[in-house]
Amino acid sequence: MRLRLIGVFLGFCVASFAQSGKNQGYVYTVDITKVVKDKVHVELVAPPISTNEIIFYLPKIVPGTYDIADYGRYVSEFTAVDKKGKKLEVEKIDDNSWKIKGATRLHKIGYWVDDTIDTPMKGPEIFQPAGTNIEEGKNFIINSGGYYGYFDGMKNMPFQFNIIRPKDFYGTTGLIAQQTGKPLSILKLEKGGNEKDKLVDVYKTTDYDQLVDSPVMYNKPDTAVIHVANAEVLVGAYSPTGKINAKQIAASIREVLMAQKEFLGGKLPVDKYAFIFYFTDKPLYSYGALEHSYSSTYYMPEMTIDQINQQLRDFAAHEFFHIITPLGIHSEEIGHFDFNHPKMSQHLWMYEGVTEYFAGLVQLKYDLIDLGQYLEVLYEKMVTADPFKNDVPFTEISKYTLDKYNDQYYNVYQKGPLIGLCLDVKLRKLSNGKYGLQNLMLDLSKKFGKDKAFEDDQLFDEITRMTYPEIGTFFDRYVKGAEKLPIKETLQDIGILYAEEASYYTVSLGIDDDVIGVEEVEGKQRLKIISTDHMNAVAKALGFQKEDILIKMNGEVMPEVGPDFEPFLKTQFANLGEGKTLAYTVWRKDEKGKFKTVELSTPNARIEITRRHIMEIDPDATPEQLALRDAWMKP
Repeated sequence: MRLRLIGVFLGFCVASFAQSGKNQGYVYTVDITKVVKDKVHVELVAPPISTNEIIFYLPKIVPGTYDIADYGRYVSEFTAVDKKGKKLEVEKIDDNSWKIKGATRLHKIGYWVDDTIDTPMKGPEIFQPAGTNIEEGKNFIINSGGYYGYFDGMKNMPFQFNIIRPKDFYGTTGLIAQQTGKPLSILKLEKGGNEKDKLVDVYKTTDYDQLVDSPVMYNKPDTAVIHVANAEVLVGAYSPTGKINAKQIAASIREVLMAQKEFLGGKLPVDKYAFIFYFTDKPLYSYGALEHSYSSTYYMPEMTIDQINQQLRDFAAHEFFHIITPLGIHSEEIGHFDFNHPKMSQHLWMYEGVTEYFAGLVQLKYDLIDLGQYLEVLYEKMVTADPFKNDVPFTEISKYTLDKYNDQYYNVYQKGPLIGLCLDVKLRKLSNGKYGLQNLMLDLSKKFGKDKAFEDDQLFDEITRMTYPEIGTFFDRYVKGAEKLPIKETLQDIGILYAEEASYYTVSLGIDDDVIGVEEVEGKQRLKIISTDHMNAVAKALGFQKEDILIKMNGEVMPEVGPDFEPFLKTQFANLGEGKTLAYTVWRKDEKGKFKTVELSTPNARIEITRRHIMEIDPDATPEQLALRDAWMKP
């Protein structure tokens, strides 16, 4: 097989149609019509190299992920040649870097890349929306960090990439193509195969940062366009079984985007934006989205629009708001990102926390959800934040999120929005309702903008100068310091009652989070009892035992853990009632280690539950509280 790969490489001679004279930039070509063992070939016509040795990198990390990726692990058959096709000596230094000797003679580099989504590999798991996908004849996700590299000290120069694609494929991207749907004749290729069934798309970026900032997804067209103020917003989707499509997604998120337009003053800082949705019908433990300056990528379970509607809105609102930060407001660590020796900013509270806060607030301000629903959003943030460290400054967690506080990163999306809430209400109170966090972020965007970075350790002082001394004290105590956020007094200021903890009685399914886990059994992801130490009274009455595999609930087969699982549980819970029988069918291993079927049941009873973070709208709120609430939650 190795001979076959090398043979393809030597026969794949590509030059840019756009080059005239001496090449001064990178020219990449990827042929997604030729997939070999779930890999595609990448070829680079290199820019001139002035040193005898040079290091070629693929990224260790990309912006927005805050986690190590080591994309170079997915590269194989790395080869460098001169203009006569003679191989140059290459030394692999580590997962992400190759030293090329005799580099002044370098003409081309070639290598094969595997995809990250379904290829087991030692090392860190790559966040799926930042990953790559190669499904021959179906779908290709080209997150540039997984395909294209750069030479040491040479990432601030032009990059061109040519995609050879099937003629019936379309590339969804926020990047404006130089040319699309051109014949293969624009490239110098050895002829062979069904060339009439292939076309070429050509893209250019000013530097490597923009290249990594510009993902593309190829598949048969499924797109929709929304016009939002001055911007054309493209929605592209891939749904393997057709459960959901781009037009449905566009209809779902349109209201949110229109609300965001108003939130941002009626004009957007971009002219084109793309939502790139990849849906999978495989079971998922986690999924998510990743922002870029002019697009965002989504890796989500394949569900119907009715099942996923609100989550689409929440995700889209968050990612779209990144056009404020970090696109328009960022530190030097973000503006001059080091892909292989990264330095983290201390301001994740703003990049992700405030962005997540705005994603919920905009829906409240423009009547897409009501105040009661918004309090449920806050409740989920508070409960999810509870297990995380609360005795470490948020700036420290941010700055060291790649190493010692890596397990705290998810709290950025929980405590981060709560910081945003407290800061917003504080600003409104100090300004008699006239100035809030929304105004502050727009002012910061005007002051700095896309091409001007702030100094990481100066932002708090800058915000304090722009606002009030009390805001500097807020940062010192709650963001740079480790004091507990003033949730109760913040909510009290806007007429919302808050209790940190209270007890109440309710029915239960008996499967609390600290009791269950997930295990693959006979090829399906099943719920499993992983501990009996903290079972509630209902679970004890049922007689669960450690290692039980849950098969049925109340006579209904439990779906595999995946898109259909949560709706199933919600339906079962809605049908519960005190005194009604709660029944499970489980598989339990006998003394020989073989599964036997066991039926468990008990009359359901109300049990005492301690609930944290109880919130309700104060019916006796004062005029001052109501006025501040209106200033905070109304446009």
